[in-house]
Amino acid sequence: MFDRIRKLGLAAALIVSPVAVMAQLGPLTDPEGVTQAQATQEAIVLDIRTGAAYETGHIPGSVPAPYGLFRGPAENPGQVVPEDKMTEVLRGLGVTAGRPIVVVHQGSDQTDFGAAARVYWTLKSSGLTDLAILNGGMNAWEKAGKPVAKGAAEAITPSDITVSYDPTWTATREDVKAIIDGKDSAELIDARPESFWKGETKHAAAAQPGTLPQSRYFTHDRWFGQDEPTLIKPDLIRELAAKNGFEAGDRLVSFCNTGHWAATNWFALSEVAGIEGVRMYPESMVGWSNAGYDMANVPGLFQNLLNKITGKY
Repeated sequence: MFDRIRKLGLAAALIVSPVAVMAQLGPLTDPEGVTQAQATQEAIVLDIRTGAAYETGHIPGSVPAPYGLFRGPAENPGQVVPEDKMTEVLRGLGVTAGRPIVVVHQGSDQTDFGAAARVYWTLKSSGLTDLAILNGGMNAWEKAGKPVAKGAAEAITPSDITVSYDPTWTATREDVKAIIDGKDSAELIDARPESFWKGETKHAAAAQPGTLPQSRYFTHDRWFGQDEPTLIKPDLIRELAAKNGFEAGDRLVSFCNTGHWAATNWFALSEVAGIEGVRMYPESMVGWSNAGYDMANVPGLFQNLLNKITGKY
């Protein structure tokens, strides 16, 4: 009897132990969470900054995975990387389905978080499930007094992963057109600042300023503390989502210029607020405008000329 009670007690202790708690790493983690994940779960830490930034100082054991590996060409940066190419990328980074992954950005500002969110979205769409973003990025790591390594990365053992995208979290150009044409229903959420939504400015690669018809804007920076590069606490994110009409069961499509700011809105609503089925339109307005589809809030010829003369775009 005593031995049985002892075993039950041990089992209960394991349930609440740090190792057991770390079984669910994400979606957000902190510097101590990264340390624990590396020590107890052999987590892969992907540093998505440039090579120069990585060599200047990085989390020991992390793998350099520059953001550009997860982006499309200059003329359409939000374009999804083809499956065969992403397979090569993830194999080269040593990514496997059985190990947790932490995405680390610089944490320089609120826009910078979008890079981490876009990589997270890509990894999740690639079939990887145990994912987290280091809230505050490398800046938070250094601020916490954690060790910093310098120089080139250690040798990486390639994996044999094969990418097959899950479309659950993606809205294609055709999906968006169906929504606008009334053949499907979903709310289109513009993550860009109001000036973009109003057509007062545009991305350099966009054919013209404006937004998607029938959309409303909810800027990506709403999920952060004032002038802070870290997301607010999860309960506050859920509260903010509810106050702005985002609820369980809603069909939402997040977009921006190139699927960067939109990734932050997607991450907050899908991964933190827990609204299932939130999708992102990765090509966003650059892809849409260059395809020649109808847009809303497009300035007239005179206003467009004035905006160009005054340097708005």
